[in-house]
Parts: sequence; structure tokens; C-alpha cells
Amino acid sequence: MMTVGRYLATRLKQLGAGHVFGLPGDFNLNLLDEILAADGLTWTGSANELNAAYSADGYARAGRRVGALVTTYGVGELSAINGTAGSFAEHVPVAHIVGMPPRAALLSGARVHHSLLDGDHYHFVRMFDEVTAAQVVLGEDPASAIDDILTTMLTKSRPVYIGVPLDVAQALVPSDRLHTKITPAASDPAAVAAFESALRARLDDVPGVVLLVGHGVHRRGLEPDIETLAGFPGVRIATQAGAKAILDEGHPASLGTYFGAETLTASTRRLVDEAALLVMVGTAVSDFMTGFFTHGYTPENAVELALDHARIGHAVYPGVRLADSLASLRLAMAETKFTPVSGVKPDERDRPTGRRPQSAPLDQQTLWQELQEWLEPDTIVIAEAGTAFYGALDLTLPERSDLLGQPVWSSIGYTIPATLGAALARPDRRPVLLVGDGAAQLTVQEFGRLFGQDNKPVVFLLDNDGYTVERKIQSPDASYQDIVRWDWSLVPRALGAAGAQVHDVRTVGELRASLRKARDRTAGHFVRLRLNRHDAPRLLLALAAGITGANREARPGSPRH
Repeated sequence: MMTVGRYLATRLKQLGAGHVFGLPGDFNLNLLDEILAADGLTWTGSANELNAAYSADGYARAGRRVGALVTTYGVGELSAINGTAGSFAEHVPVAHIVGMPPRAALLSGARVHHSLLDGDHYHFVRMFDEVTAAQVVLGEDPASAIDDILTTMLTKSRPVYIGVPLDVAQALVPSDRLHTKITPAASDPAAVAAFESALRARLDDVPGVVLLVGHGVHRRGLEPDIETLAGFPGVRIATQAGAKAILDEGHPASLGTYFGAETLTASTRRLVDEAALLVMVGTAVSDFMTGFFTHGYTPENAVELALDHARIGHAVYPGVRLADSLASLRLAMAETKFTPVSGVKPDERDRPTGRRPQSAPLDQQTLWQELQEWLEPDTIVIAEAGTAFYGALDLTLPERSDLLGQPVWSSIGYTIPATLGAALARPDRRPVLLVGDGAAQLTVQEFGRLFGQDNKPVVFLLDNDGYTVERKIQSPDASYQDIVRWDWSLVPRALGAAGAQVHDVRTVGELRASLRKARDRTAGHFVRLRLNRHDAPRLLLALAAGITGANREARPGSPRH
């Protein structure tokens, strides 16, 4: 026998979670004591519950595993709901565990603190129904309920909500269930066979294929399958923003990142849009993923390999899961006689050229040119929504590197806590964070923990005096675009990162000097980049133009309203 808290912790550890994030509160203390008593799960405290949700999300994304956070009832869980919604939107498997009042209080409707004083203790569970794949409040047979909801989390690759009443956390359950592994639901064998047969027939009609790969492949940890497919003749591979560098961008089959009309290289856009057969693998179709719907391909005509189904044109095969549909594609491709083709080499991709003098004020174009030369293999680049992310998309990442961002949910402040999660999930890679000053003010409290990690992060703060992306969309000089100016040179030490080396960069020469120093991996580095508030990278200007156009069309009196 073992306690419910230890059982839950052991299950999370079996699924790959080595850390759990969160904050203590009186309704989760029993649960936390039991979790900490279990083997192999490390508690990582957070400054607030939203940061905990972001950290768990970043941990799951970077580690290709599940994430977990623990909050208290009401006030704690609602602070985290924005982060949980982002995990839901981008298919990140995170267990949000909530310490609740004891069962007697739940059943009697006791008017306890952190409640709405109306006797209904399930308000918050219902709120999470909109942003989680499943919810459960543990009561009878809690071990079975835990196994069922974690199976749902794996199968749907989305967050789940687990309410643990105060007394249930220390209730005893049999431990023998732990010998049975929790796995996602399996594919329907008949559906897989039908899909594979139809896929072989479809491949007979084309001279080659282009794969457009999205973040769903990351969620299933299927990157090796993409690399295998890239080795077949007649295959080219482009990625969406959420899966950049899923295949090393120097690979002969790589086309780089596809972004509709704003794709960096014209030949990449043409090869995707005019592909004889486009295979969409774990993709998402949204405004930010398609260059504001400027993609030239027709999704309905493509082969789609989704997390829970496959599709060939208008024929849908429910119950064919992504691992099996990719396996079917691999088997079918092995039998083709396609002519070898090549991708778009990194040095062929359209980039600005020329170097500015050392004394010149730092600008966006120079920043990204210099970062391109500075980045080293085995790096996780984490880029905040806005200026940072849309600058980073135009980089060619070195070998064994990732770009971590939140291109669908795009919640500013996400990246600092997510970088902490990523650093813990991948201690073998150095985190390089690019974050704007406005976004950093939301979640900067995690600096102390972040700079305390052994993989010694480098944090580039894009200090451009407020919300540049919104300035580009509308009313650039409005007072709401401004933020309170901070003395950023003092911030790392004030927040517990006294060991971080602080750099203040105003000119091109100062940037180059700071980048040389930041190659030192014996310390973390905080690099303040002072940029003009109206300067922006290429893709951010395109993003802002797309949003402005969409907003204009939505106004009363517009032709399409």
C-alpha cells in the first residue's frame, strides 16, 4: 500500500517527469509532503502559479515528456489557468494538480477560504473544463482515476486537471497497479491498414513529396522519423514556426521554415505551395502559422498526419495515430522510385548582407546577423512572442538545436519561466533566451532559479522601451504602449542571480564584445540590448501588417464586415 500522493508522483515519474513546479498552500500541503517523499521527483518552487504553469509547459516541450505543476484551490489554480490554456492550445501534456479542501467540506458545501462562499466547490473545476482534456476530483478508487486521466493526457497530448482533496492525498491505495505501464490509446489496426493501402496508391501518382512538419511531431517525440524520411530520395522537408529545426537546417533535404508569403526564401515557398504531394505532419493551421493565411497550398488536397487521425484528400481515417501514420509513410516511401532532390541550403536563403561599423547604434538587422554567427550547436533558443520570436524565425539554427516559443497562444511573459523548465528538462543543452523588456516585467521573478542552473543560460533582453509589436499594429505613440523604465543592470542581482555576468549593449561593437564573453559557459550572462522602440525585424513587420489588415476588415463599414 502507498498514499495517493506518492502513487501520483510515481506515475508522473514513470512518464518522464523528473520535476514538479508550483507553490504551497494549506490545501495542498499533505499532497506536497507525499510527493516529496516519493523517489525521483524533484520539487521546483515558483514565484507564482502562472510561472509554474509556464515552467511545466517549457519542461514538457523541451524534454518531449509530460510536465506537472501543483497549486492550491481557488486562488492558486486560477492564477495558473492562462498557462494551462496555452498548453491546451499547443497540445502540451501537462498535469495540473490542485490541492482541494477535504471531502467533507466539498460534500457539505462548507464556506471555506479561497471559495466563493456559495457552497459550490466545483466552480473552478468547471472553468478548467474549457482548457483541459479531462478533469477529475479524486474520491473513490483514486488510483484507477489517476491512471485513466493520465492515459487521456498522453492520448490527446493536452493538459489535464487532477483535484486532490486534502484528506485523499494521504489515503492508502494498492501499489500493484504501478507494474502496468500507462500508454496512449493505440491506433485502430484496420484503419491503419486502409490508410497505408491508400497512401501507397497516392504515392504512385507523384514524382516526389514535400513534408510540412508542425509541433505535433515534437509532442510525440517523433523527430527520428522525420530524419529517416529526409534520407529518402524525392523528399523535401519544410517546418512550421512551432517546429523550426526539427530537422537540422543544414540537412540536404531541409527547406527551412515556411511562413506563407513571408517565407524567407522564395524557392521554399514555391516548393511547398506547388508540391505535387504535400504531406502535413502534426501541423496547425492558424493566422501566425501561415503568414496570415497567405499560404498557397490547399490543405484539403494534402495528406494530413494528425495526432489522432490521418487524411488523404477528403478521405479521413479516424483512429490512426501519428506514430503509426508516420510508420506507414516510412514503409511506403521505402518502396518508391523517386528521383533524388535537394532542399534549400542555408547559404542560399535570402538574408541581408553587409556589416555596420563598431560605433554604430545597435539595430535589429545587425542583432540577428551577429546572433546567427554566434550561436553554437546543442543550444535551445527560447524566444518571446513578438520581436524576439519573429526575429529568431529567420535564423538558421546550428546542429542539435531547437527553437522554443509559443506561436499559437502567444502569451507575453511565457519564456522566462519556460526557459527554466527547458533548462531542467535538457541539461545537455545551453538555454539562450531572447525576451522583450515588456514581457520580461511580467515573469522576471524566476531569474534567480534560472541563472542557478548548471547549463548557464544566456538571456538577451531586447530593451526597446515598451511594446514594439503593438506600436507596429496601431497607435505607436499611445501612452499604453509604454512601460515603466527599469534599471536592468540591477535586476539579476536583486532577484537572486548575483553570479550572472551583466552586459549593457548600445552599439554594434559592444554587442560583438558581449557575444565573445558570453561564449564562456562557466557563468550565466544577462545581456541588455538597447534598441530603438520603432525598429523591428522583417517578420514582425509582416505580422503587424497582417493583424492591421485583419482588424481593418473586421470594422463596421469595411467591405468584408
